[in-house]
Amino acid sequence: MFSRTFGCVRLVWNKTLAERHRAWHAEGKKTSYRETDAALTVWKKTEDLAFLSEVSSVPLQQTLRHQHTAFANFFVGRARYPRFKNRNARQSAHYARSAFRMRDGKLFVAKTSSPLRFVWTWDDVDVAALNPTTVVISRDPDGRWYVTFAVDAGAPEPLEEAGHAIGVDLGLKDFAVTSDGERIANPRMLERRARNLARYQRRMARCQRGSVNRRKAKRKVARAHRNARTGFLHRTSSALVRKADTIVIEDLNVSGMVKNRLLARSVSDAGWGEFRRQLEYKCERAGRRLVVIDRWYPSSKTCSSCGNLLAELSLSTRHWTCPRCRARHDRDINAAKNILAAGQAVARSGPGDACGAGVRRQGSALPQSAVKQETSPARARIPSL
Repeated sequence: MFSRTFGCVRLVWNKTLAERHRAWHAEGKKTSYRETDAALTVWKKTEDLAFLSEVSSVPLQQTLRHQHTAFANFFVGRARYPRFKNRNARQSAHYARSAFRMRDGKLFVAKTSSPLRFVWTWDDVDVAALNPTTVVISRDPDGRWYVTFAVDAGAPEPLEEAGHAIGVDLGLKDFAVTSDGERIANPRMLERRARNLARYQRRMARCQRGSVNRRKAKRKVARAHRNARTGFLHRTSSALVRKADTIVIEDLNVSGMVKNRLLARSVSDAGWGEFRRQLEYKCERAGRRLVVIDRWYPSSKTCSSCGNLLAELSLSTRHWTCPRCRARHDRDINAAKNILAAGQAVARSGPGDACGAGVRRQGSALPQSAVKQETSPARARIPSL
């Protein structure tokens, strides 16, 4: 029943998208949700599309609502143009309250004769006490099925103050190095699976298109592509948010880095952009402060003890000695300490301060001049509670 529902949802999405595209380019008019809903009713009465009545109508109507929202986001510039759905991609069906019911922790979905059995993920939450507003049934390309509950929840309570600030230096050798000296290893998910992935792709290429063996081979490729990176990023970002009140990171140009053909795969595998996105919303939710400093700040070449700036520092140099104060530095830990100092200076001056003075670490014996005197590109992100 769910596989049939996925097919109907995909058909309604693609057919409605094609009609919207034709109406806009041929007649220059937009299509409203009411018009698409009326067209769906007409389709169900035709002989060719009568099978749409065999599944629940709620997921089909939800598909129309999602497409209407997608076009609204596209016209205001928040998203790109909606695309057609593929049968080989992730499939999902959204059920509103009128199409399911929860009774004693059991889920009953429309057009099914028995409760849907599922494995509950959170042991500390009583599933019988849930009052979900939406249930999403989905299937990944590797064949895994999921049921997702959307519930109304209040704003989370801010975390207790930790009395600690931390600077984070992101890299490829180690995923992250903190100003406390902690090193978080880079899991290198893609590199570990590249060999198996290539073997499965060669097997799939030798199978005949449309055959059962090709379908099985494609599922193995999807399993090899299964992304475990997201779980690692969630665990790392959550640990940092619980540990510190202020987190300072660099404004890395990830889109520019992936243009380097020698580093593109490693940079994409690290997932720095997703890691920053998770830090942003988790800090806002927990009442923490996330400070993003300028990407051009020379954190690796600056001595965290006296503030001396080296003229050159090659990427292969992992340890160096300051020629002024003779302090011995680990490249990544020194950079993390400088990132923390720069972030604290920006946070003290406020996001609207146009002067970059005080961003560089100031030594007591040998004070240094200000780094910049133009508008500082560093941004202090202070979430409102």
